[in-house]
Amino acid sequence: MTTLLETLRQTSQVGCDTMDIEVAKSLGPFVDCTSNQAIAYFELSRDGGEFHRQLWKEAVKFATRTAMEDDDITRDELVVEVAMVKLQLAFLPYTTEYVHVQTNPKLSFSTEATVRNAERLVTMFKELVGDEEDENRICIKVPATWEGLEACQILQARGIPTLATTMFCMEQAALAAEARCTYIAPYVNELRVHFDKEFVDEHKAFSFCVEAQSYYTRINAKTRILAASLTSIDDVMRLAGVQHITVSPSLLRELATTPADGWKSSAPSVFTNSGKVSLNKRYTRDDFNDILRNESGWRLAFARSGFGSSHGKIIQAINYFSDFQDKLESMVVNYL
Repeated sequence: MTTLLETLRQTSQVGCDTMDIEVAKSLGPFVDCTSNQAIAYFELSRDGGEFHRQLWKEAVKFATRTAMEDDDITRDELVVEVAMVKLQLAFLPYTTEYVHVQTNPKLSFSTEATVRNAERLVTMFKELVGDEEDENRICIKVPATWEGLEACQILQARGIPTLATTMFCMEQAALAAEARCTYIAPYVNELRVHFDKEFVDEHKAFSFCVEAQSYYTRINAKTRILAASLTSIDDVMRLAGVQHITVSPSLLRELATTPADGWKSSAPSVFTNSGKVSLNKRYTRDDFNDILRNESGWRLAFARSGFGSSHGKIIQAINYFSDFQDKLESMVVNYL
């Protein structure tokens, strides 16, 4: 029996959107493992037994003996960063490319602070990884604000892979290519769907994924698409053919147990001729020349994208991730 997960792997590079190592062990190997503050919180809040208790204790110990050269980081923030890095280290045997760690979302509007945060995460990772062959397998996730994308450009120039996350429109995608990000993560559903059970996103970003991938191919960008924020296996299979895709544990399990033969989607993949979406425009780099090096111009274009909807969605996402950052920091006291 060929499953939908096997079928998907024939057309796209598949990553796991989780910090639950059992998912990677049972359904891997995956190409990448993505994460964020919400995923880290839910993983560390469940009963992980001795593994979680030991991880927290080691994170506290590491943070305590690590000299904090940055005055703008607290002990609890540092412990959370160490914990997130240590969680991802466990995924290295079950991934072939990168494990991803997201910067503190509260720094989303500071290029300088985001760069320092990212470099600290990379330094921790290299110290803790224990194997020189793996020490460059961390990718830093950064919210795709103007400041965040400036930080990505600096980090990429220093040899640090980045993923520009919370991506909702072509203005962000074009600037990410200019920054030479390793990946962007278009959110197919706005983040709210994962926390508000009454909310259904009626404007799924399938066309944006196609537009961005088409644009990157046209300009020979090194940046790759990594579609994210999916709510059903129908969402997933409509994106078969996207360069990369990251999928939550529940959907991975459903894909792995659903036979490909006989499965009926609501529509074909948007990357096939039969399901291809109608693009609003075949973008070229000339379409963005006026804003790529013009901060005020880019901010205005981003604010006007979707009559403000793209800007509103990233602000919402930063709020959600900041709340989970707070929740993670509040857990540290239990292990001091």
